[in-house]
Amino acid sequence: MRPIRLPEPPTQTMGVPEIFAAGAYSVIRRAVVIGNGYPGSENQCVGLVRALGLSDKHVLYRVTRPRGGINEWLHWLPVSVHKKLEYVIRQICGYSRLLSAARGEKPVRHPLENGGNVGLSSVLEADVRQIVTMARETYEKDGPLLVVASGRDTISIASSIKRLASDNVFVVQIQHPRVHLNRFDLVITPRHDYYPLTPEGQEKIPQFLRRWITPCEPPDGHVVLTTGALHQIDSAALRSAASAWHEEFAPLPKPLVVVNVGGPTGCCRYGSDLAKQLTAHLLNVLVSCGSIRISFSMRTPEKVSKIIIKELGNNPKVHIWDGEEPNPHLGHLAWADAFVVTADSISLISEACSTGKPVYVMGAERCTWKFTDFHKSLRERGVVRPFTGSEDMSDSWSYPPLNDTAEAASRVHEALAERGWKLRP
Repeated sequence: MRPIRLPEPPTQTMGVPEIFAAGAYSVIRRAVVIGNGYPGSENQCVGLVRALGLSDKHVLYRVTRPRGGINEWLHWLPVSVHKKLEYVIRQICGYSRLLSAARGEKPVRHPLENGGNVGLSSVLEADVRQIVTMARETYEKDGPLLVVASGRDTISIASSIKRLASDNVFVVQIQHPRVHLNRFDLVITPRHDYYPLTPEGQEKIPQFLRRWITPCEPPDGHVVLTTGALHQIDSAALRSAASAWHEEFAPLPKPLVVVNVGGPTGCCRYGSDLAKQLTAHLLNVLVSCGSIRISFSMRTPEKVSKIIIKELGNNPKVHIWDGEEPNPHLGHLAWADAFVVTADSISLISEACSTGKPVYVMGAERCTWKFTDFHKSLRERGVVRPFTGSEDMSDSWSYPPLNDTAEAASRVHEALAERGWKLRP
């Protein structure tokens, strides 16, 4: 079998500092990450920043929404509208509490604002004016500011920063923003986000709705297309994880099969039926496995995890992570001989496919819309295979690992060069 070359992290080059060769105003030495509180989105931003060599020079800001109660039904609103409406609701509830107190009634507790009840107090709230002011006032001393954002709630923040401080910032939006792309310096998005423009996608959209479905136009020159999601996995991360988890994973019987179970989404719906099918397939291939490690995500429904735990939890070959820290995910990526991943998680599949090891996908036939395009592209490249339960897990196969993050970082370098800017050496 040919050896697999994994992507290397960016290396520091020796020589004269770029700042002296090109001037202070043209070298980017810091970054701002704007997240939305979802690990899948924020991990993409941090992965890109890491690939650009700024992992030690970035600050995380977060766009947060009111949570709890009626707020869970208002997430379809733009963040600014949601917060204003929530303020009105709180004022009405406050007036109601005053009336209740006057009547001697017991007050009712209401959820905290802006995620205050979920541990977000230590994360900086994304404020356009604050970030713009910082970019302008520190430009002469520290040079331009790289801004990397991902997720629907970050779009208005990132585009406003670009509009108000275009001479001082370079704004990268990850995932298609569903707005005019000229509001950003660079957009990095998976190819399947353009599924609505394919013949198959057009057939599924009624004629009268097509003008309202985005994207409406093919990607232009400042759009970077990837196969999957960006992430932080490269050869250096895998080597470090292999060392950190050596004591736990090295003694395990081989082959080690890692099973990652996500949760249903709008484009990939399933429930206990998939859990039963997955456990049946795993029992079928158990004879060819040395060890199986199973992990659930935060999205995994309890009914799904209960079925898997009931059927496999007492098997001596199987270990199910209990959700307690430390999270073995990086250790799994480094030590696994093969992966089985549910079809709903593009991020988990992308990370597994960056290792060059066999990746089997469970439930891809249940996916719809752009998820079908994503899985089709992986199958055509020979990166994944469907998990049928008839596999011999000791059989190994390989492919050129996905390298989306490094390729996207290279395009960022090119776009900066066109503007006359460079990243720190």
